[in-house]
Amino acid sequence: MKDYDLVALGEPMIEFNQTVAGERNYRQGFGGDTSNATIAAARQGARCAYLTRVGKDAFGDELRSLWQRESIDTSGVLTDPQAPTGVYFVAHGPNGHTFSYLRAGSAASRMQPEDLLHGLIERARFLHVSAISQAISLSACDTVFAALARARAAGTLVSYDANLRLRLWPLDRARAILRETLQSVDWFLPSLEDMQTLTGLSDPDAILEWARSAGARRTVLKLGEDGALLDNGAQRVAIAPLAVKAVDATGAGDCFAGNFLARLIAGDTPAAAARWANVAAALATTGFGAVEPLPRPDEVRAVLGS
Repeated sequence: MKDYDLVALGEPMIEFNQTVAGERNYRQGFGGDTSNATIAAARQGARCAYLTRVGKDAFGDELRSLWQRESIDTSGVLTDPQAPTGVYFVAHGPNGHTFSYLRAGSAASRMQPEDLLHGLIERARFLHVSAISQAISLSACDTVFAALARARAAGTLVSYDANLRLRLWPLDRARAILRETLQSVDWFLPSLEDMQTLTGLSDPDAILEWARSAGARRTVLKLGEDGALLDNGAQRVAIAPLAVKAVDATGAGDCFAGNFLARLIAGDTPAAAARWANVAAALATTGFGAVEPLPRPDEVRAVLGS
């Protein structure tokens, strides 16, 4: 019985975001790519659950409270008393935003395949995962592959975000793991920048061809301020960009993923879902932080209607 729309697995984090470049003041928020995507989907009305480990600390408690406020099921969230919840800092400057991480040995990096025995993946219409979870540790990587196997066996659809972080693993390993993962993925949701690094290609159409040859059934290539390009296996659709006054792009790609999946689940065509997600992601860049600016349905609908 599919009583969840979306279940996601990954590493949640506490965010400290520098809202004024050069100042030492940081606003505390929340992050973690798949957690961001899950919250984005929940705000659009999807029934969601999250799977991870958090530390037995104040930050872990804050994340649990966040998910509960967002109506996200936390029965698959385990507390690890031997490891901390991960933290990152965002600094802003003339060349965009930069990240500094305190995540080595985090509770989420200690995820194990045995953590999935609760059966939540089997009860979901979609499982959402990312390559970051595969990069933070070998056991977390094994857990992602175990989750994929559970999803395939249960008829749960899978979405996957490349979210390349070369500080976490070598490019050759990232490329190999991505290729292996794509064999089990229904929707691939990478960014252009990540795919340019992974493939050595620059042209979006060539990248989509590479993704298809690597095993991707359907892909939405996120182009940032240039919109998106949808390849559903039969045709390609360009999603026009939305011009906004962006102040912080942290989590915009995660916002796109969560909104895209929520609208697919609600019955939209892939092209309509991608248009909705593109607007939502643009709106998310107009505020600081990965979570706080994630839009509600009325905000997206108002822009689409205009």
